[in-house]
Amino acid sequence: MYTRRNYGFWMTFNWSKRPFIFGLVYSTAVFALSHYLSNQIHLPWSAVTVIGIAVAFYLGFKNNSAYDRTWEARKIYGAIVNSSRSFAAAVVSFIKGKEDHEVKKELIHRHIAWMTALRHQLRLSKPWEHTDERLRHYVPTICESYNNKLDAELSSYISPTEIAALEGKTNKATQLLKTQSARLQELHDQGYFEHFRHMQFFDLVKDFYDNQGKAERIKNFPFPRQYASTALWITYVFAALVPFGIVDVFMNAAEWVYWVSPIFSALIIWVFFLMEKIGDYSENPFEGTYNDVPITQISRGIEIDIREMIGDDNIPGPIKEENGFLM
Repeated sequence: MYTRRNYGFWMTFNWSKRPFIFGLVYSTAVFALSHYLSNQIHLPWSAVTVIGIAVAFYLGFKNNSAYDRTWEARKIYGAIVNSSRSFAAAVVSFIKGKEDHEVKKELIHRHIAWMTALRHQLRLSKPWEHTDERLRHYVPTICESYNNKLDAELSSYISPTEIAALEGKTNKATQLLKTQSARLQELHDQGYFEHFRHMQFFDLVKDFYDNQGKAERIKNFPFPRQYASTALWITYVFAALVPFGIVDVFMNAAEWVYWVSPIFSALIIWVFFLMEKIGDYSENPFEGTYNDVPITQISRGIEIDIREMIGDDNIPGPIKEENGFLM
């Protein structure tokens, strides 16, 4: 997620410069060929604009749909923030008994382990994601699964026995919630809290399962490829026609204006590809690139809040931005 007021123009251009460069070369070639053939190669600009309007509407639909995925992902993590604080407050208030401080610490740390496993799973690469972009341009260093650091992080929160029990499990986050549920049942049986409060704990664990499932739905089900692909190909078709329409507009202009016109053609091509690219990079809000939901930063914020509730020590600081980006 970008945290500064605006992306700089040159930052935006550097991210999307290839369509402009190729568009400028292609447009110049079309203008030169048309000039060599006495302006016999051109298309009515009105016809090209009709296609452009259709492409713009389609790109708008795609971008709105992609934005909905990103915003839903942010709402899911907002719900995890709220439920996590409620869970920690319940742990602090409900748990009463022998060595209850250690019990509270165990439950809170296991919850942080669940958040850690979940964000690692959400950062795993999918075939439709922009995995090569994670190490390019302005993206900060990302710490999750593809660096194989999950077990090392979990060791700060749960015992080696619990980590070993997760070995070979397909969905470690799910297993951690199962362990948490079983432990809460044990504590209830040992008299740390009564039945009514046990049910409240169960409702909170259910909320965590629900939000995990919602996040996994976005992660594991791509933006439908037929919509994403069509947006790309019709943008290419429109870009291929733009120089021929611009020739129609400027073929009777002064010669210097005529030879400057490929720049206008390249700008139009760049604008449309920029719109397509923005939608493309908003489809997968957990992939670990420029405009993702900052799940690492959100998880760290939750960790700080709930560990402070139990007076824990060695609490880490907030995640800092890198070049204006949070992950």
